[in-house]
Parts: sequence; structure tokens; C-alpha cells
Amino acid sequence: MSTVFIVGAAGKVGRHLVKQLADKQHDVRALHRRAEQAAELSDLGATPVTGDLTATDVDTLAGQMRGSDVVVFTAGAGGAGVDVTNAIDGRGLELAVDAARQAGVRRFLLVSAFPEAGRNKGMGEGFENYMTVKKRADVYLAATDLDWVILRPGTLKDAAGTGRVTAGPAIAYGDIPRADVAAALVALVEHPKLRHTIIELTDGDQPVDEAIAQLGRG
Repeated sequence: MSTVFIVGAAGKVGRHLVKQLADKQHDVRALHRRAEQAAELSDLGATPVTGDLTATDVDTLAGQMRGSDVVVFTAGAGGAGVDVTNAIDGRGLELAVDAARQAGVRRFLLVSAFPEAGRNKGMGEGFENYMTVKKRADVYLAATDLDWVILRPGTLKDAAGTGRVTAGPAIAYGDIPRADVAAALVALVEHPKLRHTIIELTDGDQPVDEAIAQLGRG
């Protein structure tokens, strides 16, 4: 089993991920910002770790990550505005990557954004900034020597997970339940040989673990 450090553990995808990893007996360290989030994360099976991406530094975060096998970055501004997007999805990701490298954590999984999200839908300046920041974050991670994987899910929805997806380097745009995004991340934790790749992810017909394992064989 792996020790997994989750940045953004209290988010909608993060909470699914904590539970799914803990259910499979992985050791989960869950970074959260607010004190009241600790009890819920503990109940889901994680060891809560207090930290704020907008206020911490590389040395502190590296110390919290040290001893982990994998870092999963699921944090996001969630539509809170340009400044928060820049701080969390942009500088926060860069800080987490730098901390992982300093801590000696080789594997880094990033939840990014599907490139077609919002296209031709008049989403506005804030969304354009979001996509720009997400792309810049992808480039930052991909330029490192870490064993990285960038996961680009389609439109996230709160429907129950089906356990079945479509996954590949370039697929048609679609929706996906947050629970299935978490399941794909669990599979990526458990298939460490799959690295230095970008995976697009939507609803589909293939069992999650099979879809991820197949990409690893390719």
C-alpha cells in the first residue's frame, strides 16, 4: 500500500479520493485549510494535515509531504475569481511541485482541465484565465524530473460514480462524476509505472482500473 499526500483533500473530488484510498488500505495524508474540516477527513479515513496553499512555504509543505509515496493535487479555486485561481491553481501548484521535489516524493498526480471545457460557450474573462493558468500549471509540472501524470477530466458532475470511463491521450469531450475521477486517481496511485503522460477522462464503458492499466501497457 502507498502513503498518499492529497492537496485539496477537503474539495469535492478530494473527499471522494480520501475515502476510496482509505477503503483500499492506503495511508492517506489530507491537507486542509480550515480546522472544522479535520474531523470529516479523519472520519473518511485520513490523517488530517493543516495547511493553506496561499500562506505556506516550500520548506513547510515539503516537511508535511516527507515520507509520502505520491502527491495528488486536486486543489482548485472553484470559481472564486481570478486572484484566487492564480493563487491556488497557479502558484499553489508550483509550490506543491517544488515541495514534492524537495521532500523526495517522486510521483505527482495533477487534476487539470479538459482543453475543450467551455469552448464556444461565452464563459468570460475569469474562465479564460482559469484555462490559461491550468495550462501553465501543466507545463510547469511536465518540465520537472518527477514521475508525473496529468489527468484532464471532462465536466465534473455530482451524479453517483459508475466505475466506467473513457480514458486516453485525446478523446471526445464529455461529463464525468467526481467519484469516477477519484477512482481514476486511485488507479493511477496503484499503477506507478504509468508516468510522463496526459490522460483525458470522461464517462464511458470501460472499468476504471482496466482503462488505466491499459494505458500503462500502451
